[in-house]
Amino acid sequence: MMLVLVMALSLAGSATAGTADSSPVNIDATLQPIIQRSGIPGMAAVVLHGDRIIAQGVAGVRKRGSSELITLDDQFELGSCTKAMTATLVAMLIEDGKLSWNTSLAEIFGDTGASIDPQWKTVTVRQVLAQRTGITGNHPFVFYASVDRAKNDLPKQRLKFALKLLARSPDSPPGQFVYSAANFIVAGAMLEKITGRSWEDLMRDRIYGPLGITSGGFGPPGIAGQVTQPWGHGFRRLFFVPMPGGGNTPFDPGSDSADYPPAAGPAGMAHMSVTDWARFVTVYLRADPVNPHHQVTLLKADIFASMHQPGEKEYAAGWSIGTRPWAKGPRSDDTGRVFFHAGDNGRWSTVVWVAPEIDFAMLIACNRGDKEGPVDEVAGALLRFATKSN
Repeated sequence: MMLVLVMALSLAGSATAGTADSSPVNIDATLQPIIQRSGIPGMAAVVLHGDRIIAQGVAGVRKRGSSELITLDDQFELGSCTKAMTATLVAMLIEDGKLSWNTSLAEIFGDTGASIDPQWKTVTVRQVLAQRTGITGNHPFVFYASVDRAKNDLPKQRLKFALKLLARSPDSPPGQFVYSAANFIVAGAMLEKITGRSWEDLMRDRIYGPLGITSGGFGPPGIAGQVTQPWGHGFRRLFFVPMPGGGNTPFDPGSDSADYPPAAGPAGMAHMSVTDWARFVTVYLRADPVNPHHQVTLLKADIFASMHQPGEKEYAAGWSIGTRPWAKGPRSDDTGRVFFHAGDNGRWSTVVWVAPEIDFAMLIACNRGDKEGPVDEVAGALLRFATKSN
């Protein structure tokens, strides 16, 4: 994880437009030299103070070698920063009374007729979202044997993958933290099994719609063969193995090489503009109980509080959790609590930092994979706004 490191519809306007007497600071000049040094084609970033953007900027182009410039309305794939959205959908089902944090995977999938290993009787919904199921990342071939590139019947593909994992015992002892995208594909299958609706439809209806996210979609943004949106860039790969040659290859959004199969969506395939992403991030920034401007939207206060329990470390409900000195608020019991996540699928790099004690967040996205270092450098540069938000 990196070293330095929204809002209900009624608040949507303020999350993107600032206020009449305080326009966002332009940070184009902060981003430009970093992408030039690192070979990133394009980047966008936003800094939040509560529900208001206080700084924003873009730099570079949508596709290497093209003249189409990145804009604030351009869409970026969020990678693993999608996981917090999937976790939010799970929390909504808990609020609806259709699940509990302690519901086991065996209970959820037990009526499918598939063979489920007895150990899954003790692995819970909370552990799925906290990356503590015992599922590791060692299942790429099981995944590719379960899915295809077709976008039809994605719930069936996800269920097939989940049941193959549950037919065997956990890879490591449940309860230990092991980060794996597979957990969130299982979470997507879980959502679909309970609701009878696809993860994509649930995202549109329960995240994008209520928050006013109009640019939201899934997989690589844009139209095949056209540079209407940023293209992802990275190494050509054979399955997961980078091929020899330059790592700045642009990938047509209509190409199979542009992304993983769409069944992986719940683990990291949402796309949207950074200003729309800010609408979602503001929800978590303001809903955390330690925020002095505490304000709950989208979910009830008790559900938000239960998603990230006091004392939880490492990971919970789609967020990495920790503390940072720069995030510490002025109150005697403030600890510098932060939520953060990075996303990188070899085509796009993103990061989000949320510091509720100082009502501050920053979001960065670029259209080049394997660029954690430069994205981290931008995050460090944007910390100058943290003191202004306090």
